[in-house]
Amino acid sequence: MTTSIHRPAGTLELGLARGGVELKTFFRQKEAVVFTFSLPVVLLVILGTLFSGEVVGTGITVGTLFTAGMIAAGIASTSFVNLGISIATDRDDGTLKRLRGAPMPAASYFVGKVVLVLVASLAEAAIVVGIGWLLFDLALPAELGRWITFAWVFGLGVTACSLLGIAASSLARSARSAPAVMNLPYLVLMFVSGIYFIPLSSLPQPLIQIGSLFPFKWMAQGFRSVFLPDALVEQEVAGAWEHGRVALVLAAWCIGGLVLCLTTFRWRSRRDS
Repeated sequence: MTTSIHRPAGTLELGLARGGVELKTFFRQKEAVVFTFSLPVVLLVILGTLFSGEVVGTGITVGTLFTAGMIAAGIASTSFVNLGISIATDRDDGTLKRLRGAPMPAASYFVGKVVLVLVASLAEAAIVVGIGWLLFDLALPAELGRWITFAWVFGLGVTACSLLGIAASSLARSARSAPAVMNLPYLVLMFVSGIYFIPLSSLPQPLIQIGSLFPFKWMAQGFRSVFLPDALVEQEVAGAWEHGRVALVLAAWCIGGLVLCLTTFRWRSRRDS
């Protein structure tokens, strides 16, 4: 007679299982899904249609210029905004409190959120690129190097925005206030980061300096370097794609965001404190 010994599930395994729960929960909330995915797309269609001309001397439409930067807005929506709201909701309805008391490593909860953010961000990026290709003549890069740039900008950007979303979730006093708390800074930072306002150099200098402090501006600049010809680099404030600085700032925000998470994250709502 043999006795089988079942190995306890590890942190990653539990996290992936939690990720499946997160995805099912998210996609069942139709209103949240529609808002999360549609906001960047609707703004892209509106702005790309209103400013339908070409960038002088390039043959590139303004819609194409908007599309490249709007990928960053889409990723910020699915990571920073969505994560901040969902964690605030989990905290408010007692989900975090119950999970904290369950025999599951705390890290597994965050692995589940990472799965949700990665799937949602990839889907959002594909939607924005698809809209740009269909409506605004966005050309897909033919060089491998540009796709490699896309990969590291995407990875660092998603990480930085997710960590900021986790940290910012503690600012919301309740699930009801979370959308306002997350969407207001999101919309403001999108403007000062040059995503809804092109070229960025035409913004007042103080706003440019504020936008340059946050990762959204650098994400947008990185994605523009992937999808736009080098002739449009003069549209950037520095007149260069600045890949080194993009990587440095995004990596710094990954570290800073982690520190903020470790120092500000709360498992319990304020009324339970």
